Amino acid sequence: MSHTSEVKNESKESVTYLRSPKGIREQCAKITERVGNGESPHFKLDRPKLDKAAELVVKEFKSNYPDLSVPYHSRWRHFGDERLKLLNDKLSSMEPDNAAKSRVELAIVSVLLDAGAGPTWRYKDPLTGKSFGRSEGLALASFDMFMDGGFASDPDNPLTVDNPTLRSITKRDLERYFQVTPQNRLLGLDGRLHLLHKLEHAVSANKKYFGDIEPRLGNAYDYLVQHAGNNKLPARKVLSVVLEGLGTIWPGRASLGGVMLGDVWHHSALPTSDHGHGLVPFHKLSQWLTYSLVEPLEEAGLEVGGLDELTALAEYRNGGLLLDAGVIGLKDPELTSKTHKADSEVIIEWRALTVSLLDELAVVIRDKLGKSATDLPLAKIMQGGTWSAGRKLAASLRADGEPPIRLASDGTVF
Repeated sequence: MSHTSEVKNESKESVTYLRSPKGIREQCAKITERVGNGESPHFKLDRPKLDKAAELVVKEFKSNYPDLSVPYHSRWRHFGDERLKLLNDKLSSMEPDNAAKSRVELAIVSVLLDAGAGPTWRYKDPLTGKSFGRSEGLALASFDMFMDGGFASDPDNPLTVDNPTLRSITKRDLERYFQVTPQNRLLGLDGRLHLLHKLEHAVSANKKYFGDIEPRLGNAYDYLVQHAGNNKLPARKVLSVVLEGLGTIWPGRASLGGVMLGDVWHHSALPTSDHGHGLVPFHKLSQWLTYSLVEPLEEAGLEVGGLDELTALAEYRNGGLLLDAGVIGLKDPELTSKTHKADSEVIIEWRALTVSLLDELAVVIRDKLGKSATDLPLAKIMQGGTWSAGRKLAASLRADGEPPIRLASDGTVF
């Protein structure tokens, strides 16, 4: 084997590793160990306070789901029963496979549009007249855009996401559907538009996942059905399809062997000589999307297993819970007075700690509730939940409910 072939194979293996839940956990663990050893200039750990954080989450569980029958943490939680009934009624006349493809497409575009909206943007729900911000507002806006045929070019087949529309969608279209005005600004609007345009290119280019003759985003469903043994599909397979099929849509960040890695970041303290290459992977939106694809796949008759192989989502509500509960401490109080970019080592360390510590927190929560990892995978612990406990704690500590550390959203990470 030539030296060039060896380098290519090594790069390929490293890309596979950095796209795997195992790679996410191991690289995040290196950061967490470093913080635990006092080597970080930014953070310190107080693990005994995991118990306090767990108590807050258990309180949320008992308030939100008294019978502890918790659904998955996914995009579908944000749409609400009334909208889901509307969707199901419209899809009921379709062939089951086409209905599954529509659900898959709705989940994908809604998640891709679900990055930080900022504290002031609101979506006025035409069904109820109420206003919603952040993730809930983005969910309703993207759902209503989908139901209105905003992603489809054929008026007779509106509940689809097709390539001509993805290619031609404009900033003005997004502003209209997301009710953006000079008084109602949405952070990262250009980033969201760019993602949709890049999504069209990914669907056209990745024939393996999206089809050759008439490529379509929902054809990923066909690929997953074909690769399900006895109708069983491991969650890591769904994640790999998301990461490989949609990998080219993310803005230029870290790359390896010519492959864009997405939500993966350099940290100066990590060794570059091993297969981690000094990089910390998170794949937050891709894992959020994987969690959100479970229900459409299960509704279509597939059994998605190994959900707990996926990691916690490295975002500011889960991470904020850990900071606000004191599990993560600040060495420099000035960190809270600045706005940090996603590639700053402050944010990279905070996110890595979130991934590692939520695994530890999950053990404490399960113990308090008398549940196993099978009963309460991370997807249910986040829903039950760490996410809402983080939001409530933030609201009790800060008038604006903002996370403890401010980060700049470009519409493609958080």
